[in-house]
Amino acid sequence: MRAVIAGTGSAVGKTTISTGIMRALSDEYNVQPFKAGPDYIDPTYHGLATGNISRNLDSFFMSDGQIREGFERGMKISGANFGIIEGVRGLYEGISSLGNVGSTASIAKALNAPVILILNSRSLVKSAAAIVIGFKTLDPSIKVEGVILNHIKNRNHYLKAKEAVEKLSDTPVIGGIPRNAEIKVEERHLGLVPAIERENILQSIEKWGVVMSENVDLDALISIMRDADKLSKGREPLWHEGNRKKVKIGVAMDEVFTFYYKENIESLEANRAKIIPFSPLNDEKLPDLDGVYIGGGYPEIFADGLESNESMRKSVLKFHEEGNPIYAECGGLMYLSKSINGTGMCEVFNYPSRMTKNVQALSYVISEAQKDNIILKKGELFRGHEFHYSKVDVGMEKPKFAFKILRGKGIVGKEDGLMDKNTVASYVHTHVAACPQFGLNFTNSAYSHDNI
Repeated sequence: MRAVIAGTGSAVGKTTISTGIMRALSDEYNVQPFKAGPDYIDPTYHGLATGNISRNLDSFFMSDGQIREGFERGMKISGANFGIIEGVRGLYEGISSLGNVGSTASIAKALNAPVILILNSRSLVKSAAAIVIGFKTLDPSIKVEGVILNHIKNRNHYLKAKEAVEKLSDTPVIGGIPRNAEIKVEERHLGLVPAIERENILQSIEKWGVVMSENVDLDALISIMRDADKLSKGREPLWHEGNRKKVKIGVAMDEVFTFYYKENIESLEANRAKIIPFSPLNDEKLPDLDGVYIGGGYPEIFADGLESNESMRKSVLKFHEEGNPIYAECGGLMYLSKSINGTGMCEVFNYPSRMTKNVQALSYVISEAQKDNIILKKGELFRGHEFHYSKVDVGMEKPKFAFKILRGKGIVGKEDGLMDKNTVASYVHTHVAACPQFGLNFTNSAYSHDNI
């Protein structure tokens, strides 16, 4: 019982409508949310709407078998009645102009899931039907089984557009959302503001839920989800297992560092890691640990607080100097640098980082390990993504890098993954499905503490 909520393009209201629907249904049902594509922020809204952790499904990271495995696994863990997948960009947008990889359509096909298409219908009536016809005929294997019209002017506009779409495209219109400033979402340079930073976000989500309850035929949506065909056969594991030695992995989790894929954490746990959350912003020092994982986030916003917590910065540096493994991504890389915009950080790597006005990298990434390191062996490939408005200035030096970037940008000169002792810090965000060795190798490194 599932559906993909897709858009005809970006900025048509996918997140507010999807989250609002999740919230509305969660009054009566257990809803498991998913997000298509590499995204840390939209899932925070899903989680607050449903009470379940939202999981990412991505055909650049995952095979069809892994997509089905990830979906079924998420549904089983939450025990949900329905699975709702929020799409990314337009339904057919992927990494190439003709292929499906990285698209919402690829997720719908892998899951054999019906699609609800969101259309910005501002000033459109008959043309709305033409758009729906185009989306349905481009790939007839995609099952567009419902339409939601967004930015409706009034009831008369809705009824005319609904008639045009239903009669000309033979597709039911299950909702019409009025133009309403209350369902807009604040944005910042990496997209939507993370829900954890919005004290009133729950009130906003409640409003979105009310709007969807009043303007979407939820019974029709439930019927579409219940009529979904069975999942195709073929499952593939998301990660490798094999470590049987208990280790303690500290994961930086606070208002600064929030960007983690749940499956990455679960892959560590599957390899006998006990996860111990800590706060670089608020805790005095690291707890007793065998390894540290620092994900992405917004350290530039909290730079003064991070600098003020000198005892934690010294604790992280000492942990590194003793040869313990640290793996850091993007915001974690910046925290381990010398400084952020001149504000002092951990100095694990003696290179300053700084924010820039323009985006420095926005891409799916393919990387190859140049050297054995705490998550990969030399020659192994993994896929990830990069999205940041910062730079690490290495100057004329030639640092030791863990990865060669085959697709993407990296830190400098198509290289990424600053290395020193058993620390690796990279701009690449990793999803374990595309780096299945991650949990196994990192826990093995945490147990052995051998310098590489």
